Amino acid sequence: MSVEIRNVSKSFRTTLAVEDASLTLGDGSFVSIVGPSGCGKSTLLRLVAGLMPPTGGSIAVRGAPVKGPVRDIGMVFQSPVLLPWRRTLDNILFVAEMGGRKPALWRERALELMQLAGLSGFEQSYPHELSGGMQQRASICRAMLLKPPLILMDEPFGALDVITRERMGFALQTLWNESRNTVLFVTHSITEAVLLSDTVVVMTPRPGRIRDVVPIDLPRPRHADTLRDPRFLELSERVRDGIEAQWVE
Repeated sequence: MSVEIRNVSKSFRTTLAVEDASLTLGDGSFVSIVGPSGCGKSTLLRLVAGLMPPTGGSIAVRGAPVKGPVRDIGMVFQSPVLLPWRRTLDNILFVAEMGGRKPALWRERALELMQLAGLSGFEQSYPHELSGGMQQRASICRAMLLKPPLILMDEPFGALDVITRERMGFALQTLWNESRNTVLFVTHSITEAVLLSDTVVVMTPRPGRIRDVVPIDLPRPRHADTLRDPRFLELSERVRDGIEAQWVE
């Protein structure tokens, strides 16, 4: 699913959160947004989802102007938001129920996603019996269950430790390679952004503007060895320079 963000701005009373942002997401692309806290990354994500209107500019999803909440998308937030009274498999199938579909018809796909995410054997576990990383993997499986053409992820690994974040990144890559949805991914981690993405967007401090768009030309699939690849380090340094330069200008 393609996304066109054209000269978008968003104000909240006296605060200008996003200013004149333009960005194109191609069908099946994985795009990450990085930048300092408060720069409007999450605001831009919510604008694309149609959860709030822009103050200026326009957004189109699959060629259609966004006038309200966009249908047929998946959302993943920093908190897994699993229903505590439902087991893992039932939590994943919940999105099918909410969409008016028969969960039984999606059970096989849910089990396949759980296997790809390393959750096999935990189908009947309750959320409190899972680690934070496992809960987040379940929430990603839930978002991908119905094969939505667009998935929006708002710092989904932000609450996890560094080692778990790295493992989650590889798990997400495995799931995404299976479905090839268009993904817009918000993160504070440069390593995470470069490892996962086709494109990394660097935003300025508030008001958030797009400072740089960095194409990531690393081959897929990416592995732990990718983190030591000279090209990976070079691309990470370009993103880091784009962020740090903002504090000395």
